[in-house]
Amino acid sequence: MSVQIGSPAPGFTLVSSEKEEVSLSDYQGKNVVLLFFPQAFTGTCTKELCSMRDNITEYEGLDAQILAVSVDSPFTLDRYKSDQQLNFPLLSDFNKNVSQDYDAIHEVFAFGMKGVSKRSAFVIDKEGIIQYAEVLDNPGHLPNFEAVKETLSSLN
Repeated sequence: MSVQIGSPAPGFTLVSSEKEEVSLSDYQGKNVVLLFFPQAFTGTCTKELCSMRDNITEYEGLDAQILAVSVDSPFTLDRYKSDQQLNFPLLSDFNKNVSQDYDAIHEVFAFGMKGVSKRSAFVIDKEGIIQYAEVLDNPGHLPNFEAVKETLSSLN
């Protein structure tokens, strides 16, 4: 399945770091910044998510909810969220279904690990339509957050 700008965002329900089910549809009527990140406790991921944490008021001002997804277990994500004091939901795509639905998965990652999320950013509007999509093949690169914010600004 190919995820394109202007198409409906694939729906999902995942377990959060708080061990609660979170669905994309819970945020209907709000813009969503959906981030996929390879793995908790790694340098680039920590830099990315801490920058979201530190700029959360900017995203809230754009009427956006941040959701961050990785294939880590809910238990790992719980520890990571508390260690980094992250102020948005971390969701476990342990079975890799959602990463696959968004074409955001490495067949083979570092050290031969299979099925790790690609670093990606999607902006989903209040009607559930994808307005921005960026999937990075290089896990050392960060999404273009200025473009994410510009997309959000254009929606409000």
